[in-house]
Amino acid sequence: MSPVSGLVIVDKPAGWTSHDVVARMRRLAGTRRVGHAGTLDPMATGVLVVGVEKATRLLGHLALTSKVYEGSIRLGRTTNTDDAEGEPTGSVPAGHVTDEEITLGIKALTGLIQQVPPQVSAIKVDGERAYKRARQGEDVELKARPVTVHAFDVRAVRRDGDVVDVDVTVACSSGTYIRALARDLGAALGVGGHLTALRRTAVGPYGLDQARTLEQLAEDCVILPIGDAVAAAFPRRDVTEEEAALVRHGGRLPALGLGEGPIGVFGPDGSLLSLVEERGGKAKPLAVFVS
Repeated sequence: MSPVSGLVIVDKPAGWTSHDVVARMRRLAGTRRVGHAGTLDPMATGVLVVGVEKATRLLGHLALTSKVYEGSIRLGRTTNTDDAEGEPTGSVPAGHVTDEEITLGIKALTGLIQQVPPQVSAIKVDGERAYKRARQGEDVELKARPVTVHAFDVRAVRRDGDVVDVDVTVACSSGTYIRALARDLGAALGVGGHLTALRRTAVGPYGLDQARTLEQLAEDCVILPIGDAVAAAFPRRDVTEEEAALVRHGGRLPALGLGEGPIGVFGPDGSLLSLVEERGGKAKPLAVFVS
């Protein structure tokens, strides 16, 4: 019996890399055809979307959806990785920073912003990961990139002498580094900052309420069927049998104005046929799932 194609919503534990989770899921799902959408740093916990079998072809599209995080930023301390896993690089008293100043600093980092990724990141520089160059002692220069911070809200401010900890919730576009937001907030306030905790609570439509720990998955490997996964994440288009035959052979359907992003196409029996995007008046196939 072949493995089920679909998504597994994992609640990633601290200390595990995203690749560690994929390796574990390969054993639990009984297949090597497993991947993930949107990397989480080892320190971070929370929602990691894992694709099994045919659903691995969805991952690149799911990785582009918005994400929500809960984190803690420590003002007054900096590290070389912009998070608690790095080596300390500086200390400036932050006890004088007011709540109002924190609010104004966060407001400046909300909306469409230009963000320089952390030096210790997986972005490639001349074909090599930035973190490899940084760990070799090289001063890596990364270019600022446009990202969108939809919401950046303070949940609590905790003060302990010269250190201020700010608990935040961030909703943002793909490619946004919460570590970099912590770094930039601290820099704007003149005291430096880094991320001390991070939990991803949602990737697109998939939240912690659907996530399972690896221990739970070892007992019952719950896989969200690929059709249900697509219907939850993207607009749905149901087609006639004649249109379905065209889709099965890689043909293009006329566009219906369902949006710029991916659209799930379903046959008369409710089965997933393909993922398409509308362009130039046509629905162009992105991935076809018919066996």
